[in-house]
Amino acid sequence: MALPNCSLKVNRELLDPSFESYRLSLDSIPTYNVELDAAVAEVKLKDSQYTLDHVRAFGMYNYLHIDPWYEDSVYFVDSKGRVLNLTVTLDTALGKPHEMFRFESDSGSCEGEQLCVSLSLTSATWAALSDGNGKLTLLRTSKRGESSHIKWEPMFSERLGEPFIIVHSLAHVCSHVHTIEVLLLRVQKDPSDTEGSGFSISLEWISVDNSAGQGENEERKYGVRKRRMMKGKSVPHYAAVEPQGKGVVVASEKPFAFTDVDGLPLEEPPAEVMEVENSDPIYFWQQTEEDVTVNVRLPEGTTKDDIRFKLTVDCLRVGVGDHAPQLDGQLFAPVDPEASTWTIKDDKSFCLCSLEVCLQKRSEGPLWSEVVLGDRRGEYLMSDEQKSQLQQRLSYLTSEDLNSNPEKDKPPCNDQELEDCDMFPEDSSTLMRFDGATLKPTHVVSLGSHQFLFSVHIDPSEMPAFSLRHDVDALLWQPRPNQEVVWEHISTFNALGYVQASKRDKKFATCAPNFSYAALCECLRRVFIYRQPSPVDTVLFNRKQGRQVGQVAKQQVANLDTNDPVLGFRATNERLFVLTANNLYVLKVNN
Repeated sequence: MALPNCSLKVNRELLDPSFESYRLSLDSIPTYNVELDAAVAEVKLKDSQYTLDHVRAFGMYNYLHIDPWYEDSVYFVDSKGRVLNLTVTLDTALGKPHEMFRFESDSGSCEGEQLCVSLSLTSATWAALSDGNGKLTLLRTSKRGESSHIKWEPMFSERLGEPFIIVHSLAHVCSHVHTIEVLLLRVQKDPSDTEGSGFSISLEWISVDNSAGQGENEERKYGVRKRRMMKGKSVPHYAAVEPQGKGVVVASEKPFAFTDVDGLPLEEPPAEVMEVENSDPIYFWQQTEEDVTVNVRLPEGTTKDDIRFKLTVDCLRVGVGDHAPQLDGQLFAPVDPEASTWTIKDDKSFCLCSLEVCLQKRSEGPLWSEVVLGDRRGEYLMSDEQKSQLQQRLSYLTSEDLNSNPEKDKPPCNDQELEDCDMFPEDSSTLMRFDGATLKPTHVVSLGSHQFLFSVHIDPSEMPAFSLRHDVDALLWQPRPNQEVVWEHISTFNALGYVQASKRDKKFATCAPNFSYAALCECLRRVFIYRQPSPVDTVLFNRKQGRQVGQVAKQQVANLDTNDPVLGFRATNERLFVLTANNLYVLKVNN
């Protein structure tokens, strides 16, 4: 069954086509340092954790956690098993971090490798904590901003199998039942994966509530209500539960799918659904440098009134009556809707009644590799002229001999010597939304070349936002599953997609919740700040174009006085927090 494709709608009003560059500012950034009493509880990768997925999930873990409900308040865990908090009110009078919770010594054995301790602030009064050994603890924190020195109270603690890290959590109340949704990430050995890394990735969605023990004078006890498992072949760039637990959103290089609920495998789909891939194409398509022609199969007796057709610059929808659309999703490239046409044809060459859609390309020349992104149910028909041209272009790659000239300095390419970075991924990156009730995907976006950059909490009442590279820019998207626009473009960081690609030592990226700046942090010492364009006080002119410049976007660089690797990096509207093994640095970015 084809996945329900959709697209990311870029808000053109948030783009700046006239943006030139960032101007390096030598203005100093006030930097303050808090020396830690004990080192951060860093867990380094072991020899058995050698894959790229292990590095992404655990080696690049952000050990610093920011509180979306209380600004300029951060948390981390030290080697003594203490959850520590630093809340900044005055930069010049930074106190020592306060202990909020301490792990009890636990001699219980874990089923896998020790992982880093992970923390997720679930709500304004709750937090979820993993000990890195497979135990999940849910803590009642009180209102942290008002009671910043009150110790957290554990309300639930249970071992849940192999070690995991917490990637997201949230809380909600329904019918007087308090439910906490937690998303756990594991990298597990997979003996069946003989051609890959030998590991698989699992995301477990766990619901914990206090529906047990509902006596009048008895405090309700928290327990696991439901466990849902989904698996994939790559560590997700982004994974989060929707408000009220109505669904899950996952962005990853390779697709995820739910496999079981409460330990029971999900029912296998009907055989006919699995065989769709081998069935006849539902459409055929051809192209020239100017246009694309698509012939969509139609049921016999279809009339013009039955056709449901919608075409925009970058999206196409074709359907018949009340049936599911045969084509629906984002086009490979922009088209001119006004110059495009459709007509019903009884096409003998295709031996079918079809809807012929002629799409006028907005940019002539580049050939499309598909009509709708991610849709593989069509068949591409190449003209004889195109076949001849393709053969001529590829002729230099072929030879009658395995090596026609072995004396050459550069022997033919050996695919056994290719590195991973030279390979084209089997599955293109996707952004998927799964319904919480059916556990089926409801929205799928092919990210294609839109590189994932970072995720950040903008509004604590909503899911974390995420940033994708679009051309040279970095666009920030806010998931809003209850609205017509499921993913809303809310801000743009000009040229940041291009800039971050040049930072080979980049470890973390983030932005301020009010979008006033974006920031990158290298593995050691250096922090880069990119401010949004702001009006200038003096008159400036662009010498090349001979025009006055009204706004300037500034870049600033801060060098930390340390040789310790950066372990955590978070931003608020006014400050940047940088965590190393022995220090917590506070950078005053905005006044």
